[in-house]
Amino acid sequence: MVNPMRGEVALVLDGQPHVARLTLAALAELETELQADGLTGLVGRLDEGRISSREILAVLIAGLRGGGWTGQAGDLLAVQIEGGPLEAARIAARLLALAFRAPA
Repeated sequence: MVNPMRGEVALVLDGQPHVARLTLAALAELETELQADGLTGLVGRLDEGRISSREILAVLIAGLRGGGWTGQAGDLLAVQIEGGPLEAARIAARLLALAFRAPA
């Protein structure tokens, strides 16, 4: 079961539930993968609906690793994401929103 208060989101791959979470290490990996000078540009593009499929996959991979997944990028390309590309984009957006929300 996921805990949104910890920034966790559920992601189902080939029928198997996984926990995704953008930890600080996962965010650093995401910056490196996207060769970004920070993630604010990515968040801004997401808000404007201009995020690429490559960026969505990078967010999902980082989130899965933050949740304890030990797979590689190629592993994610070979599985069925429940809900398809639209759900993948929604989950990526949720991960980023939870990672950058202000504390309550």
